[in-house]
Amino acid sequence: MRKLVDAETKRRTAEQLGRDHVQMYGIPQLSENVEFLRASGEQLRQMRRVVAPLARTLATRLAARRRRARAGSIDLRKTLRKSMSTGGVPIDVVLRKPRPARPELVVLCDVSGSVAGFSHFTLLLVHALRQQFSRVRVFAFIDTTDEVTHMFGPEADLAVAIQRITREAGVYARDGHSDYGNAFVSFLQAFPSVLSPRSSLLVLGDGRTNYRNPAVDVLADMVTASRHAHWLNPEPKHLWGSGDSAVPRYQEVIAMHECRSAKQLAEVIDQLLPV
Repeated sequence: MRKLVDAETKRRTAEQLGRDHVQMYGIPQLSENVEFLRASGEQLRQMRRVVAPLARTLATRLAARRRRARAGSIDLRKTLRKSMSTGGVPIDVVLRKPRPARPELVVLCDVSGSVAGFSHFTLLLVHALRQQFSRVRVFAFIDTTDEVTHMFGPEADLAVAIQRITREAGVYARDGHSDYGNAFVSFLQAFPSVLSPRSSLLVLGDGRTNYRNPAVDVLADMVTASRHAHWLNPEPKHLWGSGDSAVPRYQEVIAMHECRSAKQLAEVIDQLLPV
């Protein structure tokens, strides 16, 4: 009887919402395919279990890319110059010098309730990949920015560290609602020398400003000061620019990437990890 009731319920739901909707949301999904903004507390806990294997996969791919980069490409000018001593025959190939040391990573993340699950998962993944960078600094904000790097030491309990952010860090000084503009301004005021030509800047959040000044010009200055700059957004692209979303304006100065699930996040980070 229970099976008959379940089957009839699914049939009627499919008629009302459409079969595609039921296929997407009516059956259990793999943890890496669950959307961050739709995930329940239990699903988020399950998603955290995929962090370690994801990090290992990404680190392996990055190591392979770095080995290829260290091999170097041919320095044509020096090779031709050296071939003059052998009648113009390039017997000894001269390779370009490898790129400099690993870059620094600066993470700036919105930890307000609407995107907290996404930011927390991404911080766990970044922490697992920390050895791929010469240095990782983490800054959190709701309406004001504060550094929380010290909470993510090598021996830190990450679940506890994430809980400490909203309790101990100075991430809000106004009404506790997301204010990206003030977060960017306070970041540059309090930490003016963090970003440099060796820095890779990673912004995490949905770009919803509660209709406040988005301070696009300030973000532009931050992007200019960095070697690389990318924004990871857990919202579906079709919602970018709706309501209080300032994403289209931010896209004018920084590359924006949709990261709705752990799988999509891993694919994006795999593409963005600097060699």
